Amino acid sequence: MNRIAVTSYTLTTCLGRGISAHLDALMSGRSGLAPCSFEDVDLDTWVGKVDGLDAPMPSPETRAHGCRNNRLAELALEQDGFLAAARDAVSRHGASRVAVYLGTSTSGILDTERAYRVRDPDTGALPAWLDYRSSHSISSLAEHVSRLVGAAGPFGVISTACSSSAKAFATAARQIACGLIDAAVVGGVDTLCLTTLYGFNSLELLSRGPCRPFDPERDGLSIGEAAGYALLERDARSRLWLSGYGESSDAHHMSTPHPEARGALQAMDAALARAGLEPAEIDYINLHGTATPSNDAAEGKAVARRFGAGVPASSTKGATGHTLGAAGGVEAALCLIALNAGLVPGNVGLREPDPGIPIGLDPVTRRAPLRNVLSNSFGFGGTNCSLIFSRDEEASAHD
Repeated sequence: MNRIAVTSYTLTTCLGRGISAHLDALMSGRSGLAPCSFEDVDLDTWVGKVDGLDAPMPSPETRAHGCRNNRLAELALEQDGFLAAARDAVSRHGASRVAVYLGTSTSGILDTERAYRVRDPDTGALPAWLDYRSSHSISSLAEHVSRLVGAAGPFGVISTACSSSAKAFATAARQIACGLIDAAVVGGVDTLCLTTLYGFNSLELLSRGPCRPFDPERDGLSIGEAAGYALLERDARSRLWLSGYGESSDAHHMSTPHPEARGALQAMDAALARAGLEPAEIDYINLHGTATPSNDAAEGKAVARRFGAGVPASSTKGATGHTLGAAGGVEAALCLIALNAGLVPGNVGLREPDPGIPIGLDPVTRRAPLRNVLSNSFGFGGTNCSLIFSRDEEASAHD
């Protein structure tokens, strides 16, 4: 594929707002996870919560698109000059030539959860303030971001569990390659809610402490909330590029990865092929690494088979938590930070590498020159996506 310029990017997680906060956190090895204090949740687990989202319930007059998920979407847009960059792309390319493709898993479902708690005891009627379309509806996220950016091109929300926002990059790349658009805002947003916290607890997948990806004592994941964006443009000057993507669907099991990591290998191989790269040309791998025993073992098997132990790798979920539908976008932004700063992020929470997973795990962030990095996002049901980002020494407009 022809590489696509990444002209702007940003993220907001429990580590802070914007690129600088995350670069500082990566360098210090800091985690943003803390004991769960969300709503009235009674679970012995840790979460990655974003400060500033627990605003009072908006009034009926102002609550359209005011759910927690859309508040985080808007907060993240305002960091690192990203909103201004996206609006500038609209002015240069034309509103109809700029798309918005985002990923989420639960959108604004928290509003619906709150509404069901106060439904009429006699009739079961939900409160009048619940606006499904502007909150719980999956499309709400892209509608809200498109409106803020001023884009009038195609927009859509992908909800394929943990691969959702990585697939947003692939979707935009195909649209640009077909000549249907010239630019796209891509990424993902997901926020804490009762459904995911109690749902993952029912699956016995939550860790009681901060998650520890690829550690032999790992016991589950830590749920986080976050938003991550990138601006992709055709024929733009940039030092950062989306150079490959790969998708697969192994459909092995609803919640358990394929034991031989068939789909993970297919996704990574497709990304390498599109980028025209050999495994030895990848300088860092951002692992999906959820810290569940089966996920880390399966992904580790795939990475070991394709890359061996010579390529530096880490999961950043020990710092941010598993941000579900936003994970692909957030970790893409972390890869772009790593490329731009020349560093290999550490595997926060790792005390010692699992001896049964022979890959190049880096426990502590270190400086290193990077040219090509791979980011894995592997979701429930065997829906997988791998992205490759590359860096040029000098900005160039095209290959």
